[in-house]
Amino acid sequence: MKRLYTLIAILLIILSVAFVNQKTQSKPKHNMPVVGVLTLLHHPALDQIYDGFVKEMAKQGYYKDKNYKLEYQNAQGDQSNLEIMSKKLVNMSPDILVGITTPASQSLAHATSSIPIVLGAVTNPKKAGLVANNDHPNTNISGVSDQAPVEEQLKLVKKLMPKNAKVGIIYTSNDSSAVTEHDLFVKMAKKYHVNLKSYSIANSNDLNQVSQKMLNEVDAVIVPTDNTIAGAMQTLVKNADAVRKPIFPAVDTMVKQGGLATYGINQNYLGVLIARLVVDILKGKKKIATTPIQYVRHGIPILNLKKANQLGIKIPVDFLKESIKEGEVFE
Repeated sequence: MKRLYTLIAILLIILSVAFVNQKTQSKPKHNMPVVGVLTLLHHPALDQIYDGFVKEMAKQGYYKDKNYKLEYQNAQGDQSNLEIMSKKLVNMSPDILVGITTPASQSLAHATSSIPIVLGAVTNPKKAGLVANNDHPNTNISGVSDQAPVEEQLKLVKKLMPKNAKVGIIYTSNDSSAVTEHDLFVKMAKKYHVNLKSYSIANSNDLNQVSQKMLNEVDAVIVPTDNTIAGAMQTLVKNADAVRKPIFPAVDTMVKQGGLATYGINQNYLGVLIARLVVDILKGKKKIATTPIQYVRHGIPILNLKKANQLGIKIPVDFLKESIKEGEVFE
């Protein structure tokens, strides 16, 4: 009987080893680190983030297709593509994933709870349901917030507009990043006594009609961090130009496209910060679960001087000098 028990024990050990080996072999082995990137769509701000990411990876010694593999997926603004692309990236068993925009990051989070995910262009990861706490993620997700310096932006609007100006803010109602910043603007508007009125859209198809209505009721427009509006910025600019009213966007690319001015986060720099975190995780210097969400607290001054001249808006000398010295000026 003892001999039988011994044989059974040996058989169980052999089967256990075989199972472990089979499980180990089922996961593809890579000869270099694999990084998967998913973004919602092409527009200048998001493209700058990706460009900054790729260039900083190279500066950190990671050269695409030489010592790491980069798999890039773009949903082209189609939400249904995100689920397909997320599963495709996860099935490649990458070492790390990068989500650019809130929808892309949420799709990756639904696809895996084990592969590290680094966020980019997500204003409030907690509100988006991606982390339990922005300071203590305690999950497989962390990253870099693109929350704009709302207080600086509102002070600038107040500085450049007449004292009793009516200001509209337009945002996408189902974009958690846009909603977060809208709520901050509303709070700050009360603090600084700015007459602010809110307008929302469900998708880019609404922008033309809603913005025309808004521009008939206000003297200037604020656009928070909002990928839907950023992707259709020319529609908003066309309507604002028709009634000669300024737009104060969240980012430099939107100022360049026809906005007037802002204090914005350099989108390229967001990509740099994402790459640095990715490298730290790949090298084992940081653990994703204990890495707080990073924020860029101060924006750089950005001015479209050509637009100011077209609208007949006089730019204060101090802001002009600051933009020339520390930020960007489009002429």
